[in-house]
Amino acid sequence: MAIGEMAHNSGTVTPYFATAARGLEPLIAKELISFGASEVQEKGGGVRFSGDVEVAYRACLWSRLASRVLLPLATIALEGDDATEPLYQGAMQVPWTDIFGTQSKFAIEVAGHAPSISHTHYAGLKVKDAIVDTFRANGGTRPDVDLDDPDLRVHLHLHKLQATLSLDLSGNSLHRRGYRRPGSEAPLKENLAAAILLRAGWPELAKLGAPLLDPMCGSGTLVIEAGLMAANVAPGLARARYGFEAWLEHKPVVWRQLKAEAEAMAKVGLAGPLPVLRGSDMNPAAIRAASDNAKRAGLTNKTSFFVADLSEVRPSGPRTGLVVTNPPYGERLGEEAEVIKLHSILGGTLKQHFAGWQAAVFTGRPDLGPRIGLRAKDMYSLYNGPLPCKLLCFDVPGAPVAAIVAEASGAPVAKPAASESSAPAGAKDFANRLNKNLTHLRKWAKRSGVSCYRAYDGDLPDYAVAVDVYASKELHIYVQEYLAPKTIDPVKAEKRLREALSHIQHQFKVPATRLHYRLRKSQKGDSQYRKQADTSIFHEIDEHGCRLLVNFADYLDTGLYLDHRPLRQRIQKESEGKSFLNLFCYTASATAHAVQGGATRTVSVDMSNTYLEWGQRNLKLNGAAAQVVDRYSVRNTILPEHALIRADCRVWLEEQAALDRPLQFDRILLDPPTFSNSKKMEGTLDIQRDHPALVNQAAALLAPGGVLYFSCNRRSFKLDTESLGNLQVADITLQTLDEDFKRPPPSHRCWRIQK
Repeated sequence: MAIGEMAHNSGTVTPYFATAARGLEPLIAKELISFGASEVQEKGGGVRFSGDVEVAYRACLWSRLASRVLLPLATIALEGDDATEPLYQGAMQVPWTDIFGTQSKFAIEVAGHAPSISHTHYAGLKVKDAIVDTFRANGGTRPDVDLDDPDLRVHLHLHKLQATLSLDLSGNSLHRRGYRRPGSEAPLKENLAAAILLRAGWPELAKLGAPLLDPMCGSGTLVIEAGLMAANVAPGLARARYGFEAWLEHKPVVWRQLKAEAEAMAKVGLAGPLPVLRGSDMNPAAIRAASDNAKRAGLTNKTSFFVADLSEVRPSGPRTGLVVTNPPYGERLGEEAEVIKLHSILGGTLKQHFAGWQAAVFTGRPDLGPRIGLRAKDMYSLYNGPLPCKLLCFDVPGAPVAAIVAEASGAPVAKPAASESSAPAGAKDFANRLNKNLTHLRKWAKRSGVSCYRAYDGDLPDYAVAVDVYASKELHIYVQEYLAPKTIDPVKAEKRLREALSHIQHQFKVPATRLHYRLRKSQKGDSQYRKQADTSIFHEIDEHGCRLLVNFADYLDTGLYLDHRPLRQRIQKESEGKSFLNLFCYTASATAHAVQGGATRTVSVDMSNTYLEWGQRNLKLNGAAAQVVDRYSVRNTILPEHALIRADCRVWLEEQAALDRPLQFDRILLDPPTFSNSKKMEGTLDIQRDHPALVNQAAALLAPGGVLYFSCNRRSFKLDTESLGNLQVADITLQTLDEDFKRPPPSHRCWRIQK
């Protein structure tokens, strides 16, 4: 065991270790050299350095990047199969009574691992026992342990066959500047935010007076850290306490001098002019938190935070500066589409409105970098906790980046090329086709009383998206990207989507919160119906007098198939005084139309609890008190007037066929999926293989004079008329396609079937 030399006065040179997140070691080494440190050596997870106690204090007070400043006390060899005993004996050799007093509460923190120690928690307990036993051996009184709020922390680092005991001079992690409310955390730690700003060149830009904007600021960490840098405020100045204050070798005079020096520098820095520092977010609660944090950091009148959609942010003036942001990463299935959309909109906003600026995007999804549509001039590897991330730095094309330098020297400033009303560049063919479609469809929709329609559906092969317009209380645009085949260059596909989103947003003038995006690809099992988010936000739309609910975030589809609008209207017109059966009913929108049309009795069958409950809400909106029942509970009982039955439609149809007196209906809608192997089903459903049985069984439930509507959206589907017996079959596909779906091939096929 080796005992580290402890500093007894401010002039004694002592070894220290500054811990840091991976990737920050080179930046911290430069910091420490500027503090007067010597023998600076980068190591994994931190930097070794030497200096007197003033250097250590200065590192605690001024380091924007370090997590902790440790004073090594001892290194202990971990020998044997169970090294906890050597660890205890080694810790007993440290003169703990010379380090802190019995009145100080302490805690042990353990990092790393060693093969001869199975439980790090147990290793920490052995060190605690050694400390307590040392105090008892030197007078009988022991200090208390306080895991939540100790006066002093002892750091135990395990690595291979060696343990290092250190005194944590910083106390709490140095990323805790003191301007956050206790208990509040952010996705981005303060020292990581500072590293992002340093890598992005913010200190140099700040000296030139360049503005800074974070358009997805959350609780404002990047903006606040930028302000502290620009004002030359020591990042640790607002901290309430440091670990070295309970250290018996603490030099209060040295510390007071350093703190007074930092306070004087902060006063001068905050009194002078600072660059324009702005942050925006679409979440009002985040903006309130950011404003509160800035106030606690002393930057109340030096920063501004405002609620704004990403697509709505603009420069505050002609001077170019830095856009820096940390977009969400998307950890859930439903968030994936939102994150893709945000990266695309961010790129479009930068190119259209921030020409000549610099941009820095810190992301845990570097694979989405191409969605931004700018070539990164620099790329840095950093870690956000255990998550590997990239910092992508860009020069936004347009006015030269050197414009702020020119302005500082008195030269004229080049203004950004894009204006508020200018259209985004690129994808002119897509823009022209979308505009052409809308010129026609808007007139048709107004004339026909249609509020929701498809404006574009892969009309151009290079822009394989569908664009749906939903007019509820406010306008929503629902964009679906069709997965590009493997033969298409993914970079080109991403570029085209980004251009398309920019034009869509420009055309409809909707904020990003009302521009919804989905990536469509082949679905397996019930993945099409699996929940992708959990917003539970529904919007009411009107379709030919029928009130229906749609959801743009939680599922792959909105709950309403727009191409079936004419068929639903037909059912509505034919339902007065009639009974109606809806098989594979989804959200029962067709049933709601039947109710609106005057149907006296309805039955809707589906196996999804979610969609049956959704259907129940749709029926309630249209005046029908529907009940959701299980297929097992309805045997030999009288069904309610409007029933939603939870069942596999194939099984339910087979059971009805086996009855002496099956249910009879005047109108039946059979609209099954093309394929399904859901776990809730018995076997699989293949519509090409299984449709004869389904159609025949459904037709058996037709009342005299009744009509069955059978619809299928499988492109290669062929109706097996020979297997349909004596049924009268008429292809009415063209009659069930409105203006917005009259493009080949048809989105679905539909037949009118009678006995």
